Amino acid sequence: MKYINRLVCFALILVTGFANAAAEKPNFIVILTDDLGYSDVGFNGSTDIKTPNIDRIANEGTRFTNGYVTYAVCGPSRAGLLTGRYQGRFGFGRNPYIDPSDENSGLPLSEQMISEVLKPVGYSSSIIGKWHMGTHPKFRPNNRGFDHFYGFLSGGHKYMPEDLIFNSIAEGKKPFDWYRTKLLRNDKRVDITEYLTDELSREAIGFIEEKKDDPFFLYLAYNAPHTPLQATKEYLDRNKHIKDKKRRTYAAMITAVDDGVGRILAKLDELGIDDNTMVFFLSDNGGVNKGFSENGELRGHKSEYFEGGVRVPFAVRWPNRIPAGVDYNNPISSMDILGTLAGITQAPIAKERPLDGVNLMPFITGKTDEIPHDVLYWRSFDKGTLALRHHNAKVIAGKKEGNLLFNLDKDISEKSNLYKENKKLHNKYYQELKEWEKELIDPIFKPLKAHSNKK
Repeated sequence: MKYINRLVCFALILVTGFANAAAEKPNFIVILTDDLGYSDVGFNGSTDIKTPNIDRIANEGTRFTNGYVTYAVCGPSRAGLLTGRYQGRFGFGRNPYIDPSDENSGLPLSEQMISEVLKPVGYSSSIIGKWHMGTHPKFRPNNRGFDHFYGFLSGGHKYMPEDLIFNSIAEGKKPFDWYRTKLLRNDKRVDITEYLTDELSREAIGFIEEKKDDPFFLYLAYNAPHTPLQATKEYLDRNKHIKDKKRRTYAAMITAVDDGVGRILAKLDELGIDDNTMVFFLSDNGGVNKGFSENGELRGHKSEYFEGGVRVPFAVRWPNRIPAGVDYNNPISSMDILGTLAGITQAPIAKERPLDGVNLMPFITGKTDEIPHDVLYWRSFDKGTLALRHHNAKVIAGKKEGNLLFNLDKDISEKSNLYKENKKLHNKYYQELKEWEKELIDPIFKPLKAHSNKK
C-alpha cells in the first residue's frame, strides 16, 4: 500500500469537501471480527483468502499497520474497545463466565460504553452479534445504552440454524451448551433460517435502513471466524482452491464476513450516507494456534502477548474526511475508537473515568506530527504476564515467558531477545509496567474455566 505524506493527504481532503460536511453528525460503524489472523485479509497480504470488500475499507481509507487491541482474548479486549479504557482499571481482566444469576460477572455499570457516551449527543445505537459483556439482566445491551440488540450474550456460538435449540442459557446441561441458544432480538428469543453470519449482516443492513435519516452507531460484532469451524456449501465452494479442510472452512467463514461488509458498504452508497459514515474494521485479537489461521511474520497467537496475539488487522474508512489508500504506521489501539468518536461528536467524558484512548483524527489527517501513544500496556492477571510497547521497544515479562526485550523496528517477528545485552533498559520498562499495574484492580469475577469445570 502506497504511503503518501500526511500533509498532502490532508490538503486533498480539504479540496474534496471536508469543510462542507463538517456540520453533519456522522454515522459510526465498528465491524469487529473474532480471532481473525493478522495476515488473513488481503490488505495485510493474504493471497489464498480473498477479502475484496474488507480491503475496500483499507484501500479507500487508512490502514493501521501497528493497530493493537488491549488484551489477547476476546472478552477483555472488547471491554477495552467499548469503554476506551484499559479493562484492568475496572476488573474485567479475564473472560467472564456464563451465569445469568451472577451480578458481578460483567462490565461494571460504573463504566460507560460507546453507546452510553453517544446517547446524550443524539445517537441511536445497535449491537449485532456477540456481546460477551455479561449475561445478568443488568449487564445486557438494552440496559447499556443500546437501543437495539440482535445476537447472543455468550463468547461463542454455533452457526447453523438447526443447532440453535435452547431458549435460555439455563437449559444447557454441559459447558458451552450456551453456543446453542437461540438468538435474542432485544429480550425476545427468535429462530433463524440463515447461516449466522448472513443473519447478522442482514440485521445490520436493516438497522442502517431504519436509521438512515438520524445519526447512528452500529457495533457489528461478528463471531466469525471463531470456532466451531462451520460454513455453508456456497462459501466452501468459493474456497475450493484451499486444500487443507480446516483452512478452507476458516476461509469460507471469512468469505461470509466479507460478503456482509460488501452489502453494508453498498447500502451506505445506495442510501446516500456513504460520505457521512465512518467505518472501522478490526479483530478482537490475533489468530488462534490451531493451524488454520495465519498471523504472518508476527510471532505468537491468541492468548499471548507477542505481536501475533495483540496486533490485529485494523483499518478505517470515511470518504473525503480522512486520507485514502495510505498507511498510518505509529502504534494505535482499539481504545482509540471511543476517543475518536467522542472527539468528533464532542460527547462528554466523565472526569472520574478518563479515557486511555485518544482521538485519532488529528494524527491520521496530519494536523499534528506527534504520535498517539508514547507507550501501550498489557496485563494478563491469570498468566502473570506484563507487556508494553514504547516506540519500537517491546518488553514482555511473565512466569512463562521470562524476561524479553525486542526491537520491533528491526525484529517484527520477535526472534532476537535483547534482554541479556540490555538488562538496564528492560528493567526500566519493567518498573514502568509495575507502576502502571498499581492503577489496575484484580478481576472481579471468576474465570470461565472455573465455571466450566464446575459444570
